[in-house]
Amino acid sequence: MSFYVSLSGLKNAQTELGVTAHNISNAETTGFKKSRVNFSDIVAGSAYSNPKLIQGIGSTVEAISQNFALGPIEQTGSALDLAINGSGFFTAVSAQTGQTYYTRNGSFSTDENGYIRDGDGNRLQGFPTDAAGTPTSTTLGDVKIPSSNAAGSSFAGVTVNNDGNVLVSFADGTSSVIGKVGLATFIAPAGLLQVGSSNWQATGLSGTAKYGQPGAGEFGNLLSGALERSNVDIGEELVSLIAAQRYFQANAKAIDTATQISQTIINLRT
Repeated sequence: MSFYVSLSGLKNAQTELGVTAHNISNAETTGFKKSRVNFSDIVAGSAYSNPKLIQGIGSTVEAISQNFALGPIEQTGSALDLAINGSGFFTAVSAQTGQTYYTRNGSFSTDENGYIRDGDGNRLQGFPTDAAGTPTSTTLGDVKIPSSNAAGSSFAGVTVNNDGNVLVSFADGTSSVIGKVGLATFIAPAGLLQVGSSNWQATGLSGTAKYGQPGAGEFGNLLSGALERSNVDIGEELVSLIAAQRYFQANAKAIDTATQISQTIINLRT
């Protein structure tokens, strides 16, 4: 039995090493959130068992939980680099599949059609507004930059204000608000499904998204010209890496000891 108890520890140590390695490898990934492994013990007994004689039979991985603590904010000066000082998420929709993604990675750019998009081509979602920047609908849609204004003057530049308003400038010196960046929050963000590229999808565990404007309540303030870096602490992860290695070695030693005891018993019988 001791073999299987120690084997469960080896498997758990491998899982912890893998999660820690994943955190370290994403220490420079914009908008990345680190994870940690939660373990639980396993016992074997019944209602008729003497509680003083119940023996543990190992451990198991209870959950791999995500830590959504705010990462360091890096000033970039780029007009379409955005960071959220709060618990909100940017919302982006795939133009090919229509799938909705949520992200903390605010590194956006424009495509050839004027849509504001992320690195994977997913389109940033925002609220339509009037000329003063007041939302005219609570339904999110693609944020698209016009190639010219009503007077026929061509597009000259775009900025995003801290209130989320997307302000477009034209060659004739005029400017116009074309929308407001929308943010999403979840009642249980730890239940979001990681899908890569610093993107998450909503699940039954996370609950449905609640949408709102930057600066409103829990959504957080928008920081223009900045990006949120990974919240991975390299020093902390290296300590976790050493602890996981020792955990693995201790379980391997326990298996080696059990093997020696079994061999001694076999030799006594022969």
